[in-house]
Amino acid sequence: MSSDHLDSRIAEKSREFLLSIKGEAPSVFNKNFWTGKVMDWCMRNEQFKVQMFRFVDVLPYLNSSSSLTRHIKEYFASDTEDIPSILKWGAKSAGFGGSLTGAILGRTIRANIEKMARSFIIGETTKEAVKSIHKLRKDGFAFTVDILGEATVNETEADAYMQQYLALFDALEAARSSWHPLGGGNDKDWGYASLINVSVKPSALFSQADPKDFEGSVRGILTRLTPIYRRVKELDGFMCIDMESYHHKNITLELYRRLRSEPEFKDYPGLRLALQSYLTDTDQDLTDLLNWARSKGLPISIRLVKGAYWDYETVVARQNGWEIPVYTIKAESDAAFERHTRMILENHDVCSYACGSHNIRSIAAAMEMARQIGVPEDRYEFQVLYGMAEPVRKGLLNVAKRVRLYAPYGNLLPGMAYLVRRLLENTANESFLRQTFVEEAEIEALVENPTLTLEKLESQTPAEKAKAAVNSAVTTFSNEPMADFTKAEVRSSFASAIADARTQLGRTYPLFIGGQEVSTDDTLDSVNPAEPTEVIGTICQAGITEVDQALEAARTARASWAELAGRERAAYLFKAADIARRRIYELCSWQILEVGKQWDQSYADVAEAIDFLEYYGREMIRLSSPRRMGRAPGEDNRLSYQAKGIAAVIAPWNFPLAISCGMSAAAIVAGNPVLYKPAGPASVVGNTLQEIFKEAGLPDGVFNYIPGRGSVIGDYLVEHPDTSLIAFTGSMETGHRILSRASAVGNEQAQIKRVIAELGGKNGIIIDDDADLDEAVGQVIYSAFGFQGQKCSACSRVIVVEPIYERFISRLVEAARSIAIGPAENPAYFMGPVVDAAAYKNNVSYVEIAKQEGKLLLSRDVPDTGYYVPLTIVENVTPEHRIAQEEVFGPVLAVMKVKDFEQALEWANATRFALTGSVFSRSPVHLERARSSFNVGNLYLNRGSTGALVERHPFGGFKMSGVGSKAGGPDYLLQFMDPKLVSENTMRRGFAPIQEDDDWIS
Repeated sequence: MSSDHLDSRIAEKSREFLLSIKGEAPSVFNKNFWTGKVMDWCMRNEQFKVQMFRFVDVLPYLNSSSSLTRHIKEYFASDTEDIPSILKWGAKSAGFGGSLTGAILGRTIRANIEKMARSFIIGETTKEAVKSIHKLRKDGFAFTVDILGEATVNETEADAYMQQYLALFDALEAARSSWHPLGGGNDKDWGYASLINVSVKPSALFSQADPKDFEGSVRGILTRLTPIYRRVKELDGFMCIDMESYHHKNITLELYRRLRSEPEFKDYPGLRLALQSYLTDTDQDLTDLLNWARSKGLPISIRLVKGAYWDYETVVARQNGWEIPVYTIKAESDAAFERHTRMILENHDVCSYACGSHNIRSIAAAMEMARQIGVPEDRYEFQVLYGMAEPVRKGLLNVAKRVRLYAPYGNLLPGMAYLVRRLLENTANESFLRQTFVEEAEIEALVENPTLTLEKLESQTPAEKAKAAVNSAVTTFSNEPMADFTKAEVRSSFASAIADARTQLGRTYPLFIGGQEVSTDDTLDSVNPAEPTEVIGTICQAGITEVDQALEAARTARASWAELAGRERAAYLFKAADIARRRIYELCSWQILEVGKQWDQSYADVAEAIDFLEYYGREMIRLSSPRRMGRAPGEDNRLSYQAKGIAAVIAPWNFPLAISCGMSAAAIVAGNPVLYKPAGPASVVGNTLQEIFKEAGLPDGVFNYIPGRGSVIGDYLVEHPDTSLIAFTGSMETGHRILSRASAVGNEQAQIKRVIAELGGKNGIIIDDDADLDEAVGQVIYSAFGFQGQKCSACSRVIVVEPIYERFISRLVEAARSIAIGPAENPAYFMGPVVDAAAYKNNVSYVEIAKQEGKLLLSRDVPDTGYYVPLTIVENVTPEHRIAQEEVFGPVLAVMKVKDFEQALEWANATRFALTGSVFSRSPVHLERARSSFNVGNLYLNRGSTGALVERHPFGGFKMSGVGSKAGGPDYLLQFMDPKLVSENTMRRGFAPIQEDDDWIS
């Protein structure tokens, strides 16, 4: 059969199907009911849709009448919003606070939304689910049960998820005796299909699943997935492993292969895998899977779906600078679905097929392809989501007979997240159900071959392509992409780089002054904090003599470097960025070994260094052109910037490349030669910065690498009359000392020194009573214990509003108990050792203070070897405690309970620091209140307190958190230069030349 003939049959089958259900509509669109009215408003008003879905998301957390009515008012009480009258009235009524009207209305709205949620799930309990299954089977539908629960933040929750399935199997086994096989089979549905069928979300079975520890993640999930499948086999049942986000895609594929080929299960083919056609990888993944099945002689089964995480996948990819993993045009996904359907059906001898779609064209394509290929009926079936597309499922039952409903159940907390995805799917502009049952699109448009649709779209875009080509010529800044650990080549590159670095341990690193290597008798060993007997490198230490040599080299280079055009200086930074990109895994490996930064943390550090080079280079080009000030005719006023002088860069060890590079690059591109003193524990990493600038071709004396003991050269470097500016990141105490000594003006000093100092923080995260705990718990863990809490932005206080306190604390403590602790070079470990013996001693002392001042909630056991500090969480902390005021710089978290959001803000602000802060809340009013009243330099709403990105999140604080403007922001470079204004009188004998922007009186 030709492709044209097949397509005409698909179109005809689609038309027949559409006509057979004409006049019917899914219940979700029925305007006779509250749900239908709300859905109609969602499709007519995008702003209302956003507010409505956000309100649905927060609803399960609104456990009091006052909280419910307050949120109704916050979400819907705008006179400018076009919203349904029942919600408008309810929102206004809620304004009366605890009034009877508002309370009644709140209960009504809650009841309606919960009813809407229940229309998509078969029950909240196992008993309710089994009862619903019995009814579905009486109506002729098979089922696959999915227990709601995607966000597992600790191992206790993962265990509970597994136990829920095991309990479900007991209930299904007991109920099975009352079921009659569908389709006239003896003991199987339709004569071949297991009566018991479940779907499992693998990420919920292991809280620590992470692609960077690929093998550990697979093993961790299998630990709980294997007993589930073993029980499925005992029941002669069937299990589908659901595909979730792209983040876990490759792990899920490997899970399927491992479980299917396990000797215990080789002869039991009751295992299916869901694949998503909207992923651009699926062509290759499906090909590989079919080839694997054939080569192993193992029958497999695929449930093919379009995919339900399009918005999420697109946003995450764009945020991280990755290629978008999904097709960006719906017709591409539709075409891929048909392509994948054919691939599976053509391999029906080794792969059975489940068509998971509500799109009638897609369903018809599966039917006609199966007919053309001659696929036996027992090799394919159709699946529909419970609660959606009722006319489609009824029509399918009449035509295909073999229809299975994907039937989730569970409590409404995770149920609301599932509901929001279903609502998004129904109300999307390109939703087939919306186009069919709401907008009543032309039948021919609905049944059109998606390949033809794509051809039409492509023919309409030449002008847009030309515009994109023009725009691409404009040089704009974009952040360096983050490491994508879903890629095997990224993981292997890390392992190889670490192995290569290990072959170079113990080398001696000289100073670099005036373009020459300089060795000294005084040296310092830099060691591996996870194994302090292992020397990473021996670093020559500068003394006063070497500092003088570096100052002389800088003086020699100063004039010619400052006179170089800003664009030319920027070119050196761009070249350095290219070098860092080429060496990125090597640069990561030294951080992993020398300071104990985990794989993802080290990559983010190097990426930030690259960002600084690229961003400051572009900023210098922007600032290089003199800017006209004012528009008065007859005069020309030009503001420009000139280099300040010699810069001393005193860097920290916690961001050993990023901050070192950022401060140095800013000084260099602004025209200032640099004397760079890295922190002692990170001097090998510091040497890599010297290597990068050397390879980039910086002139001799522009960048001088002078590691040395602070007690020997620190004050001398700061106080020297030739030092014009000091860029410092470190502790408050050292910063104060630098500020004090730099402010003293000596007789030989030609100018007042400028100090740019970032001095740390005591950062708090507020957990409001309506916070999304699935998000908040993980973000607090990452912010508090990522890189052992050794970030100036790390969360050291979590301030929790009382109504949600117990729920949050129980999940937080279990999450902290679940993370693995060990050497950073092993990606299985989330947390490692602190950087050195001094940091260890300081942290241990604060652990004791925390135990004395608060109540211990958790103290983790840690390895005996290395500078490991017990992960510590204490509660009952108040603002007057030292643990709530002093920067710890380690894995010690103080938990503070407050009565309401206002007290949370008050306590959050009750420190001398003002660096970063974070709020988790779904109250629009509280978020707005935080914007205006949470006094920190970087405030993050509904995300953690760490992870600032160059340009997107200019970083820096005030109060005792530092002096100077924000790193990675548009005014940072100005601190490294002196402004100069030249004003020229352009009028001669009453005549003045006209400039284009003169302010003439017309």
